[in-house]
Amino acid sequence: MKKLILLLNIILTTQLGLYAQNDSKNRISETNMSILFVGNSLTYSNDLPTLVKKIAKEHGVKIDVNMVAFPNYALIDHWNEGKVQKKIGKKEYNFVIIQQGPSSGNEGRNMLIEYGKKISELSGFNDAKLCYFMVWPSLTNYHTFDRVINNYKEAAAVNNAILIPVGAVWKQHFDTTKDFKFYDADGFHPSEDGSRMAAKVIFESLFKE
Repeated sequence: MKKLILLLNIILTTQLGLYAQNDSKNRISETNMSILFVGNSLTYSNDLPTLVKKIAKEHGVKIDVNMVAFPNYALIDHWNEGKVQKKIGKKEYNFVIIQQGPSSGNEGRNMLIEYGKKISELSGFNDAKLCYFMVWPSLTNYHTFDRVINNYKEAAAVNNAILIPVGAVWKQHFDTTKDFKFYDADGFHPSEDGSRMAAKVIFESLFKE
C-alpha cells in the first residue's frame, strides 16, 4: 500500500509539473507585443496601426496598438502638446514608431533628430525601442524623394533607432513599375494599397529577421 501511495504521488507530481510548464508556455504565447504610433494623417489614414495588427495576427504575433496622430503634426508639435509623454509614461511599449511630414529639408531633418532623441530617451525608461517610419513626398515634390529617404536614414542612425523604410520601398516600386497606386487621389496621402504596403514593411522591419 505504501508503495502504491508513493507511486501515485510521483505520478501526480509529474503531471502537475507538466501542467505548470504548459501553462507557462501558454502565458508566454499569449503575451502581447505593444506598439505606440506617433504621427499625422500619413499614419491614421486607412487606420495603419490596425492594418499592422492584422498582418501580425496572420503571422501568429499578437500585438496591441495605440496611436497619437493629428493632421499636419510634426514631432515638435507632439512634444509640445504632451500626449505622447503621458502615453509612454502610463504604459510599457515594445516599440514607439514615429513619423512626421516628408522632412526633405534641413528643418525637418533637425526635428527628426532632436525630437526623436527626446522621445527615445523617454521611451528608454520602459525599454521601448524607437522606430522611424520613413514616409514619402507628394507627387508634386517627387524630386525630393531621395532627400526624404536620406534624412530618415540619418535620424535613425544618429538615435540608434530601427528604420522602417516604407518610403524607400515605395520609391523602388514607382521607379521600377511607373505605377503610382500607393498614392491616393490627392497625390500625397496613402491609398489603401499604399497603407497595406506600409503595414507589411512595418511588420517585417519589427518582427522578421
